[in-house]
This record gives sequence, structure tokens and C-alpha cells, in this order.
Amino acid sequence: MDNSNRATLKQISDDLGFSMSTISRVLNGKASKYRISKKTETIILDAAREINFTPNQLARGLRLQKTQTIGLVIPDISNPFFSSIARSVEIEARKKDYSIVLCDSQDNTFIEKDSINVLMSRKVDGFVICPIGEGSKHIAQVIENNIPLVIIDRQLPGLNCSSVITDNYNGALEAVDFLIELGHKKIACIQGLINSTVNKDRVKGYKDALKKHNIRFDSSSLLGDSFGKQNGYLGAKLLLSKASKPTAIFCLSNLIAMGAMEAIMQEGLQIPEDISLLSFDDHPYSEFLSPPMTTIAQQNTNMGKIAVKILFDQINSSEPVKPLEVKLPTKLIIRRSVTRI
Repeated sequence: MDNSNRATLKQISDDLGFSMSTISRVLNGKASKYRISKKTETIILDAAREINFTPNQLARGLRLQKTQTIGLVIPDISNPFFSSIARSVEIEARKKDYSIVLCDSQDNTFIEKDSINVLMSRKVDGFVICPIGEGSKHIAQVIENNIPLVIIDRQLPGLNCSSVITDNYNGALEAVDFLIELGHKKIACIQGLINSTVNKDRVKGYKDALKKHNIRFDSSSLLGDSFGKQNGYLGAKLLLSKASKPTAIFCLSNLIAMGAMEAIMQEGLQIPEDISLLSFDDHPYSEFLSPPMTTIAQQNTNMGKIAVKILFDQINSSEPVKPLEVKLPTKLIIRRSVTRI
């Protein structure tokens, strides 16, 4: 406790006649633990509010060996999917009087590694990481240092930690099933980061849906290498340049779909009259596009909430907590970007 806080506690003690230890326990939320009456607690809290007193969190953190901060690392804050997760994590952490230190890795593994090192040097009490998906050694050091960790969105093989993910396989399977039920057989897919588990699961769902309906998989109809808008634009341009154009394009992220939509419009084609478009990811703007986008919706907000719940179970436990894997189902939202053949 610094001198200014000690002086303030003494001031409250002199004014109310309670001991400094009693006042300190109340202000640090430990009234019930030390069986301090509700009446006494209310009197002390009212007095503290009158003089705008707040406990010194840095000193308290040093005493408790906690910084009351969580490190959050995401690949792209401009992507509505990740920004909604970040907002959810921040809201849930704030409810527990924790702050968030946010790092945007910019889909760059080097920046991701550096961000984790910086956050570890700041002694954050735990991590929530949405990994890029290219390597896990730099994330494994978090576990090796016994820092609580939860992974969101993408799993990393061999990493022994809790994760909250989407059922990407069944989401993609349902999307392609839906297209096939509407008569589509020439279905192209613009994929994301090729080696990520998210992409692998979605591509597998795409391929298995074709196989289930006895539609031959054409390797030239699967292209792309990132979850960004430019990848969607270039992928759609290539697909539309083929002599035998697809009747539908399945985009494995919302940003890919935005790029594909731009390319389709540049070619003078209409959605869905000339080509149908379906996106993995749903966001508030999806229903306001022209035409409104048919999507596979993920539970972005719930992913953040559950991750924070699991993380605080680790932070507050005196014993090692067994890693959990939470897989959340998706939902097909039908709008007007897909039509029947």
C-alpha cells in the first residue's frame, strides 16, 4: 500500500472509528470473509465514495501476485468475427474487475509470437488467444509457464489447453447440402488459410457433402489461401473465367464472401440469378447486403463468454484444471443470395 492510500485509510478510520484493517478488508471486497456486518460495510463504502477513494490496484496486485489483466490475441481486429469475440471477452472480463490487453497479430505468426512475449512480460493473469494456426511452440510456452490459457476458434494439435471452437465440419456439410438440395452440382469453394484446423474441417465438410450426393469433386473448384477479402476477390475472378462456371460459390469466411461479391459485380453478373453465393460467418451487415447473404452463423458472443468462464475457473483454482474442449453448433440462415436451379 502506498503512502497516499495509507493516509486515506487513516482518514476514513479517524472519521468513522473503525480500525484500518477493517476498512481495508471492506474496500478490498473481503467483508463477508472476515464476518464484517452489512451495516458496517455500507457505512465504510459510503464514506469511501464521498471522498472518491479507490484502492491502489497496482499495490493490491503486487500483494496478491495478480495484475487483474488478461492478454487477448486475435488475428484481425478489422474482421467483424474477431471484433465481436474481442468485445464479448472484454465485457465478461470487466464484470470480474479485470482489464483486457488486446493485441492484433495481423495474421502474422511473427507478430503473434511477439505479442505473446510482450503480454507475458507484463505478467497478465491469463490468455485468450485466437491463433493464426501456423505453429504452436510459441503458444506452448504460455502453458509451460503455468499461465491460464484458452484457445478460441482454431485448435492446435498437441497443445494441451482448453479450447472453444465452432463445429466447422458440420456447418460446411449443412451449407453444401443446402446448395445441392436446391439443384446445384457445380459448387466451387474459396477456402481460407490452408493449414489451419478451421479451414481443414470446413473443406472436409464441403468434400463430404459432394461425396454423399455422388457429385464428383473437381480440384480446380477448390482454391484460395487466406480468410481475407482479396483472396475472395481473386478466387471468384478465377472461377468466373472458367469455360464451365460454377452455379454456386461457397466462401469459407465473411471477408472472402465480400471479395467474391465484388468480383461477381465487376463481371456484370447478378446474385443469385447468375450465380449463388453462400458464406461461412454471419454478421449484422449480412442481412443488409444486396442481396442479403445466406450464411452459416457461428456463436461469436457465446465463444467469448465461455472462454472467459473457463479461463477464470483456471485463474481462481489452486489446483491444475483439466483442459476442456467446447464445440458450438452453427446455424444456417437462409436469405436471398442463393436460388434454386
